[in-house]
Amino acid sequence: MATANQIRRTFLDHFTAQGHREVASSPLVPQNDPTLLFTNSGMVQFKQRFTGQETPSYRRAVTAQKCVRAGGKHNDLDNVGMTARHHTFFEMLGNFSFGDYFKEEAILRAWQLITRDYGLDAKRLLVTVYHNDEEAADLWKRIAGLSEDKIIRIATSDNFWSMGDTGPCGPCSEIFYDHGPQVPGGPPGSPEEDGDRFIEIWNLVFMQYEVPSKGAEAQPLPKPSIDTGMGLERIAAILQGKQDNYDIDLMRGLIEASAEVSGRDPDGAHNTSHRIIADHLRSAAFLLAEGVLPSNEGRGYVLRRIMRRAMRHAHLLGAREPLMWRLVPKLVELMGGHYQELSRTQASIEDTLKREEARFQTTLERGLHLLDQEIDKLGEGGVLPGAVAFKLYDTYGFPLDLTADILRGQGQGLDQQGFDAAMAEQKASARAAWKGTGERATDALWFTLQDQQLASEFLGYAQRQADAKVLALVKDGETVTSLEAGTQGFLLVNQTPFYAESGGQQGDRGVLEGEAGLYAEISDTQKQLDSLWVHQVKVIKGRLELGQDVHLSVDGARREGLRRHHSATHLLHKALQRQLGAHVMQKGSLVAPNRLRFDFSHGDRIETAQLGEIEAEVNQEILANTSVTTRLMTPEDAIAQGAMALFGEKYGDEVRVVAMGRETEGRAYSMELCGGTHVARTGDIGLLALVNEGGLAAGVRRIEAVTGPDALAHLRQQESLALTAAAQLKTAPAELPSRVAALMTERQTLESQLADLRKQLALAGAGQGGSASSAAEDIGAIGFTGQVLKDIPAKELKGLADALKAKLDSGVVALVSQEGGKASLVVAVTSDLLDRLSAVDLVRRGAEALGGKGGGGRADMAQAGGAASPNPEAALDAIKSALRNSQASG
Repeated sequence: MATANQIRRTFLDHFTAQGHREVASSPLVPQNDPTLLFTNSGMVQFKQRFTGQETPSYRRAVTAQKCVRAGGKHNDLDNVGMTARHHTFFEMLGNFSFGDYFKEEAILRAWQLITRDYGLDAKRLLVTVYHNDEEAADLWKRIAGLSEDKIIRIATSDNFWSMGDTGPCGPCSEIFYDHGPQVPGGPPGSPEEDGDRFIEIWNLVFMQYEVPSKGAEAQPLPKPSIDTGMGLERIAAILQGKQDNYDIDLMRGLIEASAEVSGRDPDGAHNTSHRIIADHLRSAAFLLAEGVLPSNEGRGYVLRRIMRRAMRHAHLLGAREPLMWRLVPKLVELMGGHYQELSRTQASIEDTLKREEARFQTTLERGLHLLDQEIDKLGEGGVLPGAVAFKLYDTYGFPLDLTADILRGQGQGLDQQGFDAAMAEQKASARAAWKGTGERATDALWFTLQDQQLASEFLGYAQRQADAKVLALVKDGETVTSLEAGTQGFLLVNQTPFYAESGGQQGDRGVLEGEAGLYAEISDTQKQLDSLWVHQVKVIKGRLELGQDVHLSVDGARREGLRRHHSATHLLHKALQRQLGAHVMQKGSLVAPNRLRFDFSHGDRIETAQLGEIEAEVNQEILANTSVTTRLMTPEDAIAQGAMALFGEKYGDEVRVVAMGRETEGRAYSMELCGGTHVARTGDIGLLALVNEGGLAAGVRRIEAVTGPDALAHLRQQESLALTAAAQLKTAPAELPSRVAALMTERQTLESQLADLRKQLALAGAGQGGSASSAAEDIGAIGFTGQVLKDIPAKELKGLADALKAKLDSGVVALVSQEGGKASLVVAVTSDLLDRLSAVDLVRRGAEALGGKGGGGRADMAQAGGAASPNPEAALDAIKSALRNSQASG
């Protein structure tokens, strides 16, 4: 018996022998179709080639394409496990011709494969053709020798394929296998066609027309093409003598593994649960291998729904510990040979499944207990009130679709309107509590758009470009249907590679392009209401319209800078903790493309030597070039494992944990809860250079740093400054510190000598070029010495005043100096006069005369300052006047 892997290989080899290029399966997350949640057929990756937007280097191709149908238009989730042929994950085998061969060769190669290579009995085969496609009917007669009764003409769209309202289209021809009269069912087109006797195994699409515009007549294509699709699971069932896809080796292996782990008979009462687990494991594992993680929106939501549905059935099998992750090795054994991404990411797949299932077990057991209590109240055929379902969903985290699934299995219903009403009430409360940004009209509009479920899915962790569909346009606080060239507004799309500003990391910038020359600049990306990715856009050319397909491109160089600086921030945070102490916690940050700013709790200035040690430690981790890993966890689990939670961040019920740096005792150097974008390896940061460190507030310090090319530029600038300084001082750069130290010592000596000379001149009454007009004199009974000095530094005035005061037995000294456009005034009073006079009062009178105010100090010595005055002697006169008044009043 041929295995599924052998059947796949036979298909690929058959067509490569006929000149087809074997093309690897495209990702499950479509790269070129924003309308699809997941890749759901083999032709998705070739769509732009069929439309003429791409010119391939080959004209024939063959693929084994991974497909998922579990959301949107193609959603088989609820039927999985209940029927013989429904899957969420399946493989589509296909051969393609891009304007090369057409119907004759397509039919010939298909017939040769299934009857010669696969060895199917031709007597059990029949085909359908579109009712007016006589060319295909004649080819089947001539090539396959089919009789007229084996060629069934179908007039419906089942046998006419189109890409959409416009674009390529054409008739189909389906190949069916007859299991025999012992199986119920009739041929295609008959009232009994839904039975299991006649099974479609291959669809050949003859793409020979094009609809140029909506409603227009189909026109012949100049180069007709071929697109075929054959489900691997279906053909494997037939070749392995089975009537049920779940009995083929690929599925049976997983079912038996589930039975072994759970201890439940694979073919007993729990057979359906085993089938669902086997199918859903494949979808979950392949999506996880591509970096899709379970979340509450978009593809992540569908993945979580698939995982939780399987996990519920593991619970029904009696499993009270995570089960699905234990089946991953068997899946890798069965499929990892062809799809090597499973082998490469096996550890990550197992870890995510294990964590998600452990977390869901708590939710499930609590929710099931409450739900069982409510179900008991309903009775047979009852309907669960919407308010109860909402409480399960909102308070206990029990998914609504799981509630509906359980009720449906017991023949009961769900009050969807009541649930919606409770949800609307909660949203109204959230709207009332919203603080907003101050732009009230636009703030209110975000709630309206959120109510329309216009959330964007963020793709930027894995890619910087994406096709998207325009969901909403906003201008001047209102939704609009278009933005013309030269206008600005806000844009929402269904999926985006643009990171919205969060956690200190600035939002992405880039461009938007579309048909008819559309070109727009995206200058910023912000997050509103935690679910809306809002792009600030300016249309440069063309018109941006609602519902339009567009291509988004992030500014790659800027994103690289953001990633470098964000990852460096994590390493810097850890280095600060290790060097300064565990008290260091982030108090704020800025991650820009060309710099980072990190605020943290610490009371003291960091010495230069210690800053050097911090910088060196970060650069050691950068040079180690370890991988940067990301895992999805609950905040509690993450913190329990040592991850740091960042200041000011709001965390939901799940977080991304970013780990980087060398491991010590099984733990990475740095682990933080973070939703930002990061480098793949620490070596991608290149280099970190600390630029500045200083105080920000009481107990808070700030460090600024640069990385990569910006760090190199900073160091080159510092080197240039050092070389210039060394040249000016006529010394080598290495001798610069000692040379500067010697100059500073020399300068301090000269300044000290100069201060002594000034003091001697002042004491001698020369006034350093100033006025000595107020030598010692008596103001009534009070001795007074006053001088106006020139270019005496303010810091030297108190010393001069003390020296002059020492020469007085009793009295007041007042000195005024003007230097560099500023005036300084000092007043000293001998101790015997302190019961009558205050230097503070006198200096303030002098300051007022100079046009200033204030001044302070002690009763025996006070100082004031202000702008230089054209008449500095006025200060001395004012002080003299105050002395006279004090005696007159006494």
